[in-house]
Formats: sequence, structure tokens, C-alpha cells
Amino acid sequence: MPNHSTPSALGHLRILDLTRVLAGPWCGQTFADLGADVIKIERPGSGDDTRAWGPPYLRDADGKDTTEAAYYLAANRGKRSVTVDITTTEGQQIIRELAAHSDVVLENYKVGQLEKYGLDYASLKQVKPDLIYCSITGFGQTGPYAQRPGYDFIIQGMGGFMSVTGERDALPGGGPQKAGIAITDLMTGMYATVAVLAALSHRDRTGEGQAIDLALLDVQVAMMANMGTNYLASDNIPQRWGNAHPNIVPYQTFATADGHLIVAAGNDRQYRNFVTAGDCAWLADDTRFATNPLRVQNRDVLVPLLAEMVIKRNKQDWLTLLEAAGVPCGPINNLEEVFENPQVIARGLQIDLPHPAGASARLIGSPMRMSETPPAYGSAPPLLGQHTDEVLAGLLGYSEAELAQLRAREVL
Repeated sequence: MPNHSTPSALGHLRILDLTRVLAGPWCGQTFADLGADVIKIERPGSGDDTRAWGPPYLRDADGKDTTEAAYYLAANRGKRSVTVDITTTEGQQIIRELAAHSDVVLENYKVGQLEKYGLDYASLKQVKPDLIYCSITGFGQTGPYAQRPGYDFIIQGMGGFMSVTGERDALPGGGPQKAGIAITDLMTGMYATVAVLAALSHRDRTGEGQAIDLALLDVQVAMMANMGTNYLASDNIPQRWGNAHPNIVPYQTFATADGHLIVAAGNDRQYRNFVTAGDCAWLADDTRFATNPLRVQNRDVLVPLLAEMVIKRNKQDWLTLLEAAGVPCGPINNLEEVFENPQVIARGLQIDLPHPAGASARLIGSPMRMSETPPAYGSAPPLLGQHTDEVLAGLLGYSEAELAQLRAREVL
């Protein structure tokens, strides 16, 4: 079991994690941060697909690349890695035995794939009736697309996200754009966490387990939030606005002399303060731009004038001026600037964990702040199969001879 130095919220739980890549592992890592014993099942020899998704790789103490991909490190800290070939009879038996000792199973195999191995919910429920079994797929367990594989990029397109993301079609570079991170996968992992916690609460009250069916497409459609309800309320299809706002001007990005800046002038006073700080008070006196409705109406004239004003100063000068003037603003930081930001440092968002590859794994900590049971980081993301013997011997009672035989048959 992971060793946490502070009381943990979920230290009483064991999660059997049969997932790979991002959505499922993100859910599992959240449980590990909160103290749960997360046992990650990986394919012998290769493991989670993301172990090979490099460079970049973790660097050892001498600055040389290890074989540990940064992508894998992002979503697997605090877990115990066990290698099992679930296509074998012996491997399937091991998973059933582990499920009997677990509270939750997470899996993201194709619909029906685990059923042929006797590892689906109906089968494992016979082993542990109060089991929580969370399945994550692209399109869910039902519907005409259920058998299709699901990929974050494709789902961002299908679920409407890319229809409202990207520069306006009429402008240079206009057109659909995906998010810079796998946002659907990440949000599905978070929804999975919430659903599992809800199911555990129900189990604790009633003794009843249940199956959870989470689909990336469902999550992406739900994520459209007010954009989705705007359409449902009006039948008007939302369009892309890039970094601009359909109803407020200026509320967008501007290029400075050395970077980019966000300005969000939500009222006429803030607008006047903005242009006055830029030595262009006349832009507030001009009747074409005096009010927000007029600025929206005349944005194609105003915005180039504002862009010409902003590019004359550097980013930090603008931040200083606008913060003093009470104009909402912020920088567009690259990741070097993010991790050097004093607020990010003060909040402890970078963590360093000793890694068995002889390095220090620099990772991003949990954003959850809890007064009594804060997240804790028991261990770095594991090496492939690092805990196979520990788990199978310590939890299931396998002997050294039995483990050796299973390895000889390439089950482990």
C-alpha cells in the first residue's frame, strides 16, 4: 500500500486500474493522490501505450534520457504497476482475484472486449457483488457508434468543441481548432472520478455495487455548457470568435512588443482607462467607440487601432499600467513562465518525486487543497511491472515458485 505521511481521504479504498493512455489513468491518479491503493495492470513487455510516447523522457541524475516517457509520467504517479497478460487463462484468474480484493475496477477496453475474457462487469460482480465497475469508451456501451474506437481529437470535432474554437472563418488563419491538450480525455477522467465516488457513497449506504458507463462523446457534449444551451434556447448555431468575444469589445488578445496580452474591458470605464494608459484617450472620445454596443458594431475599425497602440510597449509594461488603472488583464505565458510565476510557486504546483530510474521526476501537483485530508504523493510513476511480485505475493499470497512459473509462461 502507498505510504502517506498525512491522513488520506481515500486510504481505505483499492482501485484496480485496467486503463491506459489518459482518461482512465487520470481518474486513477486522482484516487492515488487522495490515498487510494491504485494497482495498475499493464501488458508484459510494453505496458501502457504512453510509455512509448516520447521524447521527451525523464532524465537521470547524469542528464541522460531514461526510457520513462514524460507523457506516461503525467498520469500515473502513486500507483503500483503489475504486469499481467489478460489474454491468458492464468492472467484472467489473477485479475479476478485482484478484483475480489478491490473496491473499484476502471477499464477502457473496446465494448465487449473484456467479456470474452470473463472480466466484464457481469462476471466480476459474481466475484465481488458490491464492486464498482467503471467503463470508459469513446461512444458508450449503447447506441449505433458503440463499437467505434474513440479518440480525443475526433471527439472534440464530433462533440461541437471545434465548431466554437479557432479564429473566425473570415480572418486569416480562421477555421476549426482543437484544444492544445486532450481536454475531452481529461474531463472524462474527472467525470469518472466523480461518478465512482458517487457510486461508492451509494455502496456504503446500501451495500450495492454498480456499473458506470462513461463516453468521451457524452462528456464533450456536456462540456459545451452555455454554448450548448445557447443553441437549444435559440436554434442559432454558435460561431467561432477566436480570442475575441461576440458581445464585448475589447475582450481579446493583443500582440505586445515582446509577447501577447489579454485585455478584458467589460465596461466603458475600463475601456477608457485602457486607451488612456496607452496614450490614446481619443479612442474613448470618438463617438464610434463611446459605448460597448458601438464598439461591438465598429470592432473591425477599432481593433486594428488598439492593436497598433498595444504593440508599442512590452508585455510587462502593459501589465503594470493596466493593473494600476484597474483594467482586467493578464499575460499569455509559455510553460517556462508558468512554472516561474510566483503564484504558481507559492501554491506548490510543481512537485519533485524520487524516481526508481535514478532521477527526480518533476511533476505537476494536484490542484485540490483540503484542510484535513490533502492530496499526498506517495511515489513517482512506477517502472513497468515494478510491483508485480509485491502485489501478487503480498495481497494474493503467490509463492516465489508460482511467480517464477507464471513468468516462464509469459503470463507476467
